Amino acid sequence: MLLLAIDTSGKQGSIALARAGERSGDASDVEVIAVATLTGGTFSAQLVPQIAALLSSNGFGKNDIGAFVVGSGPGSFTGLRIGLAAVKGLAEVLGKPIAAVSLLEASVYASGARGKVMSALDAGRGDVYVGEYQIPANPGRAPREFIVTRSEFLSQATGWAVVTADPTLAGEARAAGLSVLLLPPISAAVVARLGWRKIEAGDTVTAEQLEANYIRRTDAEMLEKIGS
Repeated sequence: MLLLAIDTSGKQGSIALARAGERSGDASDVEVIAVATLTGGTFSAQLVPQIAALLSSNGFGKNDIGAFVVGSGPGSFTGLRIGLAAVKGLAEVLGKPIAAVSLLEASVYASGARGKVMSALDAGRGDVYVGEYQIPANPGRAPREFIVTRSEFLSQATGWAVVTADPTLAGEARAAGLSVLLLPPISAAVVARLGWRKIEAGDTVTAEQLEANYIRRTDAEMLEKIGS
């Protein structure tokens, strides 16, 4: 199956094409064919032309896509909206399933860490997006994703293995005596690999069901709450 994976959650974005499922029963069977980078601030102008160019340069057309994988957040409100809108439109036209991937979960997956793992992403405004995972998964404990201040993050991470692609967060966590693994930036290639696991498990959504995982409310929502 040909997967098209997109991540527009951060300042930089990426698109990946991958083949998956050619070895029956192997959930890790993903071969990344190509990755294209996207420059932050101009996702809306770049995304669709880059998808077309990536498919064409590798000998594919849109009808060859078997499923979509998208980084659903947390991250930039504008970036996420652009990426999800593109995936929604393509998936609806082609009638293909979508695997929505949390960037916090993708960090844990990329790290290979086991046990109690805390994923962290810079949320701006002095805040941190945090995901708490038990690897292997504990059926009695669902993963939690939430937002905290930087000081709350450092205090709550005691006893957890912290994984992050943010060098500043990694440095602060190490200075606080925490166990930290600094990851390379999460790309659409990582999103594709985790997305395939979700597709294999039947954890997909339709275009109508796809939603962003903002975690933090938008400014408009916060102003509405203040005014109510």
